[in-house]
Amino acid sequence: MTDDARPFLSRRTVLAGCAAALAVPLVPAFAAPRRSAAALVAAARRQVGVTLSYDAGYTRLAFPGGDVPRSRGVCTDVIVRAYRDAFGIDLQALVNASMRRDFAAYPKNWGLRAPDRNIDHRRVPNLATFLTREGARLPIPTDPSGWQPGDIFTSVIGGRLPHIGIVSDRRPGWVIHNIGGGAREEAALFDHRLTGRFRY
Repeated sequence: MTDDARPFLSRRTVLAGCAAALAVPLVPAFAAPRRSAAALVAAARRQVGVTLSYDAGYTRLAFPGGDVPRSRGVCTDVIVRAYRDAFGIDLQALVNASMRRDFAAYPKNWGLRAPDRNIDHRRVPNLATFLTREGARLPIPTDPSGWQPGDIFTSVIGGRLPHIGIVSDRRPGWVIHNIGGGAREEAALFDHRLTGRFRY
């Protein structure tokens, strides 16, 4: 390309571009994740006093955006509702799409031969698999201060029942979850053997 063929940038164009770049506010890198975690925790906390019972029954749901009545649900519903309310992220649709792409990568605990959009996202092993495949898995700290608000934890109750919840911002070791009796916020992070930590 000759000098004559090069695109010409006027001084006014260059100055306008510089002014636009300077107009963008400088936000510290930590600010966006902090706001996101706060929004997620707040969305989970709003379920306390609303979801009043634990109900693991199979329910045919709308798709996408399906949910059982908010007065009831299971531990996974706390997660699904928090992501929908805080960010508009529909884990029902995302888990279903991931399972349709690679069903073999997901647990076979229920004898299914194909994805079931009514229940797949409401099962802890499926959510843990999805989050792992999304690159959200983190090491599990043994010290409560190593956890951050908005972290997702998985655990095993009684050595066999998978459980999931959200780490609270109230104080170290506090979580928001539904372990029976509805959504609640309490110091329970280390009550059962931890199996996973995720930040999504």
